Amino acid sequence: MPRPDVPLSATLPPLVMGTATFNSQYNPDPYALPTTELVRRALRSGVRAFDTSPYYGPAEELLGRALATESVSTHFPRHKYHLLTKVGRIASSSFDYTPAWVRYSVSRSLQRLHTTYLDAVYCHDVEFVTPGEVLQAVRELRRIRDEEGTVRYVGISGYPVDVLCGLAELVLRETGEPLDVVMSYANFTLQNTRLLTQALPRLAAAGVDVVPNASPLGMGLLRRSGVPVGSMGDFHPAPAALRGAILSAAEWVDAQGEKMEVVAIRFALESWLRDAGEVGALGAPLAKSADADPGFLSVLNMGTGERLGVSVMGVSTVDELNETLRVWHSIIEGLENKDEDQQLHTPSVLTPSEDAITDRAWSHSRRQRILDLTRQIQDILGEWVDYVWPSPGPDFVNTLPDDHVAFKKGLAVSGQDSEPITPPPETADPKIPVDTPDL
Repeated sequence: MPRPDVPLSATLPPLVMGTATFNSQYNPDPYALPTTELVRRALRSGVRAFDTSPYYGPAEELLGRALATESVSTHFPRHKYHLLTKVGRIASSSFDYTPAWVRYSVSRSLQRLHTTYLDAVYCHDVEFVTPGEVLQAVRELRRIRDEEGTVRYVGISGYPVDVLCGLAELVLRETGEPLDVVMSYANFTLQNTRLLTQALPRLAAAGVDVVPNASPLGMGLLRRSGVPVGSMGDFHPAPAALRGAILSAAEWVDAQGEKMEVVAIRFALESWLRDAGEVGALGAPLAKSADADPGFLSVLNMGTGERLGVSVMGVSTVDELNETLRVWHSIIEGLENKDEDQQLHTPSVLTPSEDAITDRAWSHSRRQRILDLTRQIQDILGEWVDYVWPSPGPDFVNTLPDDHVAFKKGLAVSGQDSEPITPPPETADPKIPVDTPDL
């Protein structure tokens, strides 16, 4: 696979399916999830990109198993979709950005995902290691890209936007080549828009091609029922006062006949799609599918001819996937008329609803409604607007488990740091990773 001669933005679609939900941190038994059906339905519905990580428990293996099934691979060969994964994060307080581990991790991901190449590889949660370690890992990923061709594009991911911006600037300054992709999570939501207001100008100036926005529900914070609490306990770093403010806002939204989750998801998806085009992608919002109604999906299938901000959404069930796609359809349906003052002429032949959007005027009106609700929700949140929690926390120390250190020594002795072999057992990790379930 030669080094790409076009940027990632030329082909990446603006909707990416996240797979951190394929993990016991969110579900009691991820192997019991309908992962193959989710992947198959997503592809049939036009989704053409999947985000994963070795840190997300069995997510890579489950995604790879689904993509390798005959029912999927026959209709969707590898070149039809993008695979994005990560390197470097081992556990909650364990990170390994050394070249040897980067090589091994890439090789293992290729094996798990049943592929000969990865469209993009992020250095995972870069704020937990030194800038020098990040630069070293980026250089190694680029060496793999240039010499082995198993990696196509290279980026970084994490939470604090100032750290992401500083590292993007460092990489450009030290290597003369900008990062292809920088992903942040929970930084463009109803509660926090720092990714747009503070990070986007700096990342664009640093030459970053694509900036995906992950976790539009703020790792589950923006839910009427509160943050998700699974078998690993309450993982969320938001303080009690912020959670209380979110609850008050959710109760107010209920009184308006709306749902907090729907408002939050629509706001983040649609606003990022429209406002982050400078660091967006040109891929079609949804690809053509054999069983799609060509009239209903004509806008979705053809794309818009302009860059659209990229979002990452995670789901655990078929119902969640269907709901995500219903919202996405209605957002895309209104894209043809992006000028807020433009006259809208397309008549509706059906009653407008989230289930069957045929009225662009309704989509335009719905967007205005969501923006009005957002402004009022932010008034309720008050001082908590744009609040960010510390990452890492003040007591963080990067500590590699003994079995990981021993395993790496074995790789060095055997010379197999780029050959997939049985890794050490992966420790259950109570910290929820960045690509969270949002519906």
